[in-house]
Amino acid sequence: MNTDPNTALVGRLSRYDDLVEVGVGTRPAVAAGLTERGCRVVATDVYDRPVPSAVRFVRDDVTDPDPSIYRGADAVYALNCPPELQRPLADVAHTVGADCLFSTLGADPSVIDAVPETLSVGTLFRLNTPSTPA
Repeated sequence: MNTDPNTALVGRLSRYDDLVEVGVGTRPAVAAGLTERGCRVVATDVYDRPVPSAVRFVRDDVTDPDPSIYRGADAVYALNCPPELQRPLADVAHTVGADCLFSTLGADPSVIDAVPETLSVGTLFRLNTPSTPA
């Protein structure tokens, strides 16, 4: 049995070819796992962050995003996304035609209209878009 909590997230998100992780922080393990599965991942944060060499890092603020960073992505996702960043996350994904997925921290709710998906490590919320892989 695999006890790595990122395995379920990587498995779910690896259905996409091109992804952008918003707010990578100091935890690039999911982005790294996705690149190991052949996905292309751009990680963003408001601060410079070290990421594995296979992950491209770009400094960006999702509340005032540079749309060119997200263009071409199949999915935009955030892990432990606080309520105040959920709408900006959804907006940038919508702007570039990408699916939007996020998890929350602890008891934080989803404050946008999103469908919860239960994973072995918790809940992943997904905006209901026609391009979302089943």
